[in-house]
Amino acid sequence: MYYCGALRGNFIEFSVGIFLILKGSSKTVVQQPVSESVLPGDSVTLNCTINTETCEGEHSVYWFRHDSGESSPGIFYTNGDRSGQCMKSPESGSPTQSCVYNLPKRNLSISDTGTYYCAVASCGEILFGNGTKLDVGGCKGDHLLLLYCLITALVLCVVLIVVLTCVLYKISRSIGMHPQPSDPADPSHNQDQHMDSLHYAALNVVHKQKASRQKSAIERDTVYSGVK
Repeated sequence: MYYCGALRGNFIEFSVGIFLILKGSSKTVVQQPVSESVLPGDSVTLNCTINTETCEGEHSVYWFRHDSGESSPGIFYTNGDRSGQCMKSPESGSPTQSCVYNLPKRNLSISDTGTYYCAVASCGEILFGNGTKLDVGGCKGDHLLLLYCLITALVLCVVLIVVLTCVLYKISRSIGMHPQPSDPADPSHNQDQHMDSLHYAALNVVHKQKASRQKSAIERDTVYSGVK
């Protein structure tokens, strides 16, 4: 893919870009991993492997980052072949070699999210990799949202418990200050109790009759009295 860039002040503006596919070429650029999801503060290493023919001169490696909100990718890192490890093909007489270039990224933040492309200039050609999609902070954001929801629910439960405790305390205190009157006594019940408490005693009263008029036998009078 070819981009036309223009330097304006401290910024580089790129055109839309053109893909150029060369059929029958044995030169390939492979990036690993294809996608990576990490948390803010983590580190990751992107690698770019190029299989090309052995030729004179050094390889130049360029790294581009393309964000979904950007119209065109921006170059942010370049280096020569000093950081790459090249190894020739084990086949005898083969002119091909494989070179690996790494890009370490440390202390990542959400602003580092995007797709990273490597471009290798070798033997008069520029080869682009397939890209590595880097997602920073997506998982942690869900965890923070869940944590906030749990904390909010816990606070609401504590407030509800405190309110219910205060209401119950006021109700119990109100009942203690205003006791309910007892039921009036049933008159029939009291009468039964009085009747149960009555005791009966038999008294014999002997009246002496006068000599002139008392000729009959002594009458016996029985008087009942209630003793409480």
